[in-house]
Amino acid sequence: MDDLTEFQKNILNVLVGDSKYGLAVKRELDRYYEDEVNHGRLYPNLDKLVDCGYVEKNALDERTNEYCLTEDAREEIREDLRWRVENYVNGSEKRAQELREVMNGV
Repeated sequence: MDDLTEFQKNILNVLVGDSKYGLAVKRELDRYYEDEVNHGRLYPNLDKLVDCGYVEKNALDERTNEYCLTEDAREEIREDLRWRVENYVNGSEKRAQELREVMNGV
């Protein structure tokens, strides 16, 4: 995933849960960025993620596509998270506790 932009990685993060159609992805990104994400930015990036093999695209009907992560994307996201956590904690019990609190919603 090193070749992806932060925006593309954020799209993948939105898709970690269930499959979503394009406008549902857009709404979540709008909330994250606290601004409207342009369709002209979203859909070309979704298509690039499909071309890279990180996202599957399926037609729901004539006008709507559904997007979901591939298993390769899930594995790369897990590896990225593992690396980030290891480097953040880096032997510090204080940072490990901070991370546990964040994960538990404290």
